[in-house]
Amino acid sequence: MTKRYEVVGIGNAVVDVIAQTDDSFLEHMGITKGIMQLVERERGETLYAAMSERVQAAGGSVANTLAGLGAMGRSTAFIGRVRDDALGRFYADAMTDGGTDFPNGPVTGGDLPTSRSMIFVSPDGERSMNTYLGISSEVGPDDVDDAVVTDAQVLFLEGYLFDKDQGKEAFAKAARAIRQGGGMAGIALSDPFCVDRHRADFQALLANDLDYVIGNEAEFTTLYEAGTLDEALATAAAACPLVVCTRSGDAVVIIRGDERVEIPVNRVVPVDATGAGDQFAAGFLNGLVTGRTLQDAGRMGCIAAAEVIGHMGARPEKDMKALFADAGL
Repeated sequence: MTKRYEVVGIGNAVVDVIAQTDDSFLEHMGITKGIMQLVERERGETLYAAMSERVQAAGGSVANTLAGLGAMGRSTAFIGRVRDDALGRFYADAMTDGGTDFPNGPVTGGDLPTSRSMIFVSPDGERSMNTYLGISSEVGPDDVDDAVVTDAQVLFLEGYLFDKDQGKEAFAKAARAIRQGGGMAGIALSDPFCVDRHRADFQALLANDLDYVIGNEAEFTTLYEAGTLDEALATAAAACPLVVCTRSGDAVVIIRGDERVEIPVNRVVPVDATGAGDQFAAGFLNGLVTGRTLQDAGRMGCIAAAEVIGHMGARPEKDMKALFADAGL
């Protein structure tokens, strides 16, 4: 039986507001370079006002991955929360225009606005993200429609949503639903700080509820408080059937049971590193749902990551299917 969706994701629905800047501006505004910081509403408004030549785009880690998958020809849906305000309507329209179903639609009532992330991109391509979470972090089990999730091959979850109990409940409900439908559930670890906050919960999730996990070196070593990456990955692989670890410019490591593959990465100087991990996940999941080998799925991930860091913004601009074909995939 064919599923309606190849990949359904649950994550933060965040409008990315991107501006180019220099290091002195970051210092002046007290922005820590190169990381994602959560900010309160007032700080968010101050930073938004300080941005010149802003570019707006629908964002959020898992949403970016789904947009990438859509560009690769996959059928996708995104479960997230936006307010029925100008930014929320912009977000919902941007997702559906990009080919990803947004089954929940904007929410009326309540006082939390649509989430936004002020992203300052330095000349070296580093991104400094200041995220006001607003309504997106309120995703809960009521937002998860079993009919949407069971009609998918793969579920992709965003680690950031673990910061709230209702987010954990939404994950558990969705993981149960997809597995009942015969699909796979997995997560992006999102951020080492997020992993540090929820170590025990993440470890239990990997061991009991998930079929795959995608993270980077810092996230895996933090998750298992390991001295080396190999030690962390061995522990992860014992808990979860499929483990994928990106390592910036170094080879990607993928472990499934006794199978371990390493995919070399072509180092390039990024124009804008925003979305590299999200698009790696898109390429990898594209390979997974189309039945490719781990090697080919990993290569697709690397090609997608390389494409997105070559331009401003977190979503692909080139014809991804053509790029894969050029690489013999």
